[in-house]
Amino acid sequence: MSDPQPKPPGPPRTRAQEEAAAWLARLGNHSISTQTVREFRDWRDDPANDAAYVEAEAFWDASGQHAADPEILRMTQEALDRGKRRTSWRAWLRGPRLAGALTLASLAAAGATVLAVQQLEPAYATDAAEQKVVRLEDGSRVHLNVDSQVKVAFTGGERRLTLTRGEAFFEVAHDAARPFVVEADGARIRALGTKFDVRRLDGGVRVTLLQGSVRVGPDAGPGGVVLAPNQEALVSSNGAIRKVSTDAARTTSWTTGRLVFRDTPLAAAVAEVNRYSDRKVELAGPGLADRPVSGFFDVGDSESFARGVADLFDLSLSRGDRGAWKLAPAAAAPPGPGA
Repeated sequence: MSDPQPKPPGPPRTRAQEEAAAWLARLGNHSISTQTVREFRDWRDDPANDAAYVEAEAFWDASGQHAADPEILRMTQEALDRGKRRTSWRAWLRGPRLAGALTLASLAAAGATVLAVQQLEPAYATDAAEQKVVRLEDGSRVHLNVDSQVKVAFTGGERRLTLTRGEAFFEVAHDAARPFVVEADGARIRALGTKFDVRRLDGGVRVTLLQGSVRVGPDAGPGGVVLAPNQEALVSSNGAIRKVSTDAARTTSWTTGRLVFRDTPLAAAVAEVNRYSDRKVELAGPGLADRPVSGFFDVGDSESFARGVADLFDLSLSRGDRGAWKLAPAAAAPPGPGA
């Protein structure tokens, strides 16, 4: 019997594959600015780039292990090694896939295990101009919006997280033996394998389902509703739950660096835009708050939003206190520098 022929080399790496590996490394385990999210979205607008990233991500997450494809793993390793956090990233690649406020370098030095980190119930938080993608040890991912915090407490029988402030988007790895539970201000969301958004509001919580199925109920006592994709549950502080239809892709568009409005009252759109920028938008004058606005706007770009609204409704745009963009009816425009 003749010796087996050596396997021919695989196809050469494309530029899109190399860039996908770099993006996977960049987004996988540390804080990211809203500008980074916008850059990633712009890069994925190219169909070839998008396909390469989907492939890299699928290999990386296969069976909850490191990349199933050695080439994808090698490209990602190279991308990580080029970063400033070379030592920490290598520790992450070779050890448990944990992200967090505790640096991986310190975890390695202390010889910490997954169990030890879980016992500490780590918390991940963002400031007013930051988003963060956290990869948990079970393969799930948490995308924290600006000014948000989540606490993690995994046990052998349950994966429990508490959203203490703000908003988070959860991509849950399936594990029938350990339900994935999120608690927020009296609301309890239970899922097995799904994608959903949880946002704390004044006096309640909003849960929006993008994919899969979740059960939403009060933290204590019976009751609750089961959501299907493009449904959301509004849970009031007194435990009352209301289920409504929604556009989940629009609600979760912030994860792609874009805000999407469809016939949204102008006051609500302004409030959402202002979450992501130090330069706020202000409405001055009567009759503006309820005007419906539709469009796509980059997260953090309050100027483009203000100029777009000014053109749409023929409003005057001027600079207010602390550099705010002030919108007002043209006839009632305050004196000041022009837009």
